[in-house]
Amino acid sequence: MAEGWVKFLKNDEIDAYSAGIETHGLNPYAVKVMAEKGVDISNHKSTNVKDLLHINFDYVITVCGHANESCPIFPGKTKIIHVGFDDPPLLALKLESEEEKLNCYRKVRDEIRNFIMNLFVLNN
Repeated sequence: MAEGWVKFLKNDEIDAYSAGIETHGLNPYAVKVMAEKGVDISNHKSTNVKDLLHINFDYVITVCGHANESCPIFPGKTKIIHVGFDDPPLLALKLESEEEKLNCYRKVRDEIRNFIMNLFVLNN
């Protein structure tokens, strides 16, 4: 969802990539709630961070605790920043109704959007 928001809101300022410590595939709930806001992430792919280590990033932003704890070392002057958001699949795990599950994703979607809206780019 974070990559989708960055590309939607700040594409002219930030070259965004999204990757995880593990690949899980694209979550249909995430696709659905992003589409509700006009952001199409249906063609995004689940990428492993190891596949991006060759890129000299200015910043890497981790958005979950597991990623923060397991983030690899990036070459160069990459600054790693952690911003913790709840994990929507974990929040929705014990819920029964589709609407309750979607609401977990909507909550995190909106928190990520607010973070991205307030994100500014520092020119090094």
